[in-house]
Amino acid sequence: MGILAAYMLPHPPLIIPEIGKGEERKIQRTIHAYHKAAGKIGELKPETIVLISPHQIMYADYFHISPGEEAKGDFRQFGARAVEMTVSYDTAFVKELCLRADQHGLSAGTDGEREKRLDHGTMVPLYFVNQYWKDYRLVRIGLSGFPLRSHYELGRCIKETVTDLGRKTVLIASGDLSHRLKADGPYGYRKEGPEYDRRVMDLMGQADFMQLLGFSEDFCRNAGECGHRSFTMMAGALEHEKVCPQRVSYEGPFGVGYGICIYEIA
Repeated sequence: MGILAAYMLPHPPLIIPEIGKGEERKIQRTIHAYHKAAGKIGELKPETIVLISPHQIMYADYFHISPGEEAKGDFRQFGARAVEMTVSYDTAFVKELCLRADQHGLSAGTDGEREKRLDHGTMVPLYFVNQYWKDYRLVRIGLSGFPLRSHYELGRCIKETVTDLGRKTVLIASGDLSHRLKADGPYGYRKEGPEYDRRVMDLMGQADFMQLLGFSEDFCRNAGECGHRSFTMMAGALEHEKVCPQRVSYEGPFGVGYGICIYEIA
């Protein structure tokens, strides 16, 4: 049993009705796409969900993988403390993944946890997934300051771990696109912002994953991207898989790009 499917999903907190208070209606296509993706996860009934989040603990020279049996989180920092969740971790998967990373010469593990609570890059996708399927265990992985190639290599370790353990697994690459699409957006406007979103949605819509490795650090920084390393790690996990890509939606009304793609394994 290998990876069943993978998903490129954004994480705008305002998509949660208790946070958006009506503003979420401005990204209705994203909401519909999210339900489509989450519904497909519900149909697959995975035993394990591997979720890569840019807002998990991030080190310059280390990939942090969440330790322990479980974790909790809520949206209190966004004014919705009552929206909360608890997840159980797949401890056997985490242990094997750490061993695999070590064999590949990657610095990764469960040390250095500074914040146990779930981050919004994790909770926004799971908010939708949990409406369709809850009987899973989670593996939560953070990004690092390592080059894109190292993120791709850790993705390969994820694939090997899935194969070794025989888990029914789906992968979620959590990440927004550019934050510099509009002058009144969170980081203003730069021409690299729309260009980044066009390029990424084009290649992700075709599952042309290797192109992700060709993006320069300067270009990504100027574009104000969020999820490029998440997407690259997912690419490594899907190496040599025959995938059926679906570009489901793209929106950027608030100056931040939100893209959703689904990758079913043929």
